[in-house]
Amino acid sequence: MVDIQTVSIMLASASVIAGVVYYALQIRHQTRIRKTDLIIRLYSKLDSPEFSDALRTFMNLQFRDYDDYVKKYGEPYSKTNVEIRQSVLEIGNFFELVGTLLYRGYIDLNLIHDVFGISIIKRVYEKSQPLIAGTRRETNDPVQGSGFVYLYNELMRKEPQLRKTWAKASLLSITDPKLPNDPLGDRNG
Repeated sequence: MVDIQTVSIMLASASVIAGVVYYALQIRHQTRIRKTDLIIRLYSKLDSPEFSDALRTFMNLQFRDYDDYVKKYGEPYSKTNVEIRQSVLEIGNFFELVGTLLYRGYIDLNLIHDVFGISIIKRVYEKSQPLIAGTRRETNDPVQGSGFVYLYNELMRKEPQLRKTWAKASLLSITDPKLPNDPLGDRNG
């Protein structure tokens, strides 16, 4: 027969275990919230008019390689062509930050894909690649731009899997009879 003392010990042990499990779940939930909050902050930067102007300026630059860039626009860290230099640095630093945060586990690749998409990162990286390589060579810093390179490589490596999750979500929203066909309802007249 089980006495009262044994039952109370079992209940106390179960309570401690339940508390630990609850705490672990709360920590996990808070981590997800922090990662989501960080992505939202990064997106607000990406969506800002200043970033859009810098991105437009950078994407309109015409160069074949690093030497051609330097010939046309000057050294990346020079005082000439301040607007171009600022645009290049703003774009490069932003994606370097995103890649570094991804590498360190502070943000999630799925969220990056779902919020930023692959297209913008791919286009900017491909345009930046000669500048990253040239800057590494000129500064003798082989890790220059590593965060951005990591971000690009991870997105390209997992692109098929990431696209499948979005394709599935798109199909569900189209085929689910519970969801309205018109997301704005009858408000658009």
